[in-house]
Amino acid sequence: MYAVIFTATVGDRDERYGDMAARLRDLAMTEFGCIDFVSATEGEQEIAISYWPDEASIIAWKQQAEHRVAQQRGKDGWYKHYKVEVVKILRAYSGNSPKP
Repeated sequence: MYAVIFTATVGDRDERYGDMAARLRDLAMTEFGCIDFVSATEGEQEIAISYWPDEASIIAWKQQAEHRVAQQRGKDGWYKHYKVEVVKILRAYSGNSPKP
């Protein structure tokens, strides 16, 4: 499994940002194999982590037409700065807290 870690400093977001972000998240998960997606914004800092079954799915998603439009809008002003990291997950585990 792979993860794509997107970090950014928020710039000037217009009314299209929220709608496009929701549309792209749904598209990535229903048509491109994205397993999970989580994001958070604190002040001007944003982080989004998406999980993918393989690198080929990530490459296909990066080249998707609507996603490319969003990438350009990000470069044109939605973000002041951004960074993308693609990582291979070597180990993953989880657990529950013990009940009192």
